[in-house]
Amino acid sequence: MSANALPVITVHGHASNPGTVTEPTVYEQALARSLSPESLPAHIGVLVDGNRRWAAQRGLSTREGHAAGAERIIDFLAWCTELSIPQVSLYMLSTENLKRPEKELTGLVAVIDAFLVRLVESACGPVRAIGNIDLIPSQLHERLDWAIEQTAHLPGVRVNIAVGYGGRQEIVDAVRSVLREAAAEGVSLESLAEQLSVEDISSHLYTADMPDPDLLIRTSGEQRLSGFMTWQSAYSEFYFCRALWPDFTRVDFLRALRDYANRSRRFGS
Repeated sequence: MSANALPVITVHGHASNPGTVTEPTVYEQALARSLSPESLPAHIGVLVDGNRRWAAQRGLSTREGHAAGAERIIDFLAWCTELSIPQVSLYMLSTENLKRPEKELTGLVAVIDAFLVRLVESACGPVRAIGNIDLIPSQLHERLDWAIEQTAHLPGVRVNIAVGYGGRQEIVDAVRSVLREAAAEGVSLESLAEQLSVEDISSHLYTADMPDPDLLIRTSGEQRLSGFMTWQSAYSEFYFCRALWPDFTRVDFLRALRDYANRSRRFGS
């Protein structure tokens, strides 16, 4: 296998070429038909987990695992386009990821860089970054700015790339922003404490101008959010899938949507 070649994904005994969307099977078509447009989430958050384990199971490098996972995202966004899902947020580089060994982090950043090029080429929709972008390597920062500029005019699925992202840090940054604004306006801390509202915090988050996610999907069998959209997920529905992310299929996605459609959302009531 060449250094740039992607490993072949095998799902249920069948080879799958990552980044190449196949025609839906009869079963997939039936699943899709069972979903009414009004039952679908408007905003899906995805924790793309399991790339390293997927690679280890196949004797591949961590970088190859991340590369396969990145290509699977291209497939996933195509499935979202088929169903007219308006918005997707992808947890791709957390603040904890930035603390990984230098060699692994370098490989991961290179994969995300290449993924952003593929994302622009796919023209599936406008790209936006969420997170503390100042924390990420300058090369990736520049590539992200380029992807945002290149896709700003596009219709389709809005793709939010979470990089340099930590849910707790996001809340801390929001509070700091509120405090700075209050100080600039001459508002005392006592007055701010009395007036501070949920909306004040929400309007200063990285995601201030977007709706909260309706559905959060995590692959690999792990059942936690790992700091992804900590504030925004208060009333989100969660779906945990055992498949490692590179093995995540259209059927897995449609089943997640079917599960979501069958739930009764109460929003705390």
